[in-house]
Amino acid sequence: MKKYYFFAFTSILCWSSLATVVKLLLGTMDSMQVLFISAIFAVLGLLLIALFTGRLKRLREYRWQDYLKMVLIGLPGNFLYNVFYYAGAARMPASEAFIVNYLWPIMGVIFACILLKEKMTPVKLAAILLSFFGVFFVIGESVFTFDASTLLGALFCVLGAISYGAFTALNQKCDYDPCLSTLVSYASVAILAGVYVLGTGGLPRLEVPQILGLAWNGGMVLGVATITWILALGARNTAKIANLAYLTPFLSLLWTFLFLKEQIKPLALVGLGVIMLGILIQLLYGSKSITKK
Repeated sequence: MKKYYFFAFTSILCWSSLATVVKLLLGTMDSMQVLFISAIFAVLGLLLIALFTGRLKRLREYRWQDYLKMVLIGLPGNFLYNVFYYAGAARMPASEAFIVNYLWPIMGVIFACILLKEKMTPVKLAAILLSFFGVFFVIGESVFTFDASTLLGALFCVLGAISYGAFTALNQKCDYDPCLSTLVSYASVAILAGVYVLGTGGLPRLEVPQILGLAWNGGMVLGVATITWILALGARNTAKIANLAYLTPFLSLLWTFLFLKEQIKPLALVGLGVIMLGILIQLLYGSKSITKK
């Protein structure tokens, strides 16, 4: 059982660093440049995992229709999610962006009802409304002061949460090897982001700290953490392991405080608590839990 906890905490540690690492990278690069190089590192990391686990040869078993399906299913979760989240993080404090982004489990519930025909119950509806109310606590001050940058950033983070919510539902409709499907998906992300970057001026000259940050964000946060989480969910007590993912936003706040020196606003903490309460209600009284970073 210990190894499953090791895998789980590896994923949680990687995911919780997302807000801090991305904010630092966005200080010297634009969001699409960050996504392009991060996706390349994700592909390299997943290729190594697939190679050493013997999965790589299984790529020959898939037809072109399978590859197209992997790309289309991964598009909202691995491309649009990151595009929107990075755009949001560039316009508001990293801690607040990550909190608003944590609407994605509730969005997963909404899309499960739309795409998987799950029943919308009063409890689910209450959880959804409560989580959206939590977002208002996070950005309420910006609403009253008409802080356009923060409000636009929050909108992007909500769109990112919507994108990942759709992905969680769509992903339940396929049974491809998760390592290979994620590999194919991030390869398409690298191509899409690369076309945009090369068509709008190319890449800046990268310094060693940027390369290390991009390698961590792509190889670990986007790549390795996905696989260690899959391994963690191989435990007998899946629900107990899965619920550990909800430590992520609290760890993220710690890293933004320590490394970015961001002051955590009391209302942001209240907002996070309300969002997490909505998620908890769904976990305890809803149908299924949907887990991720």
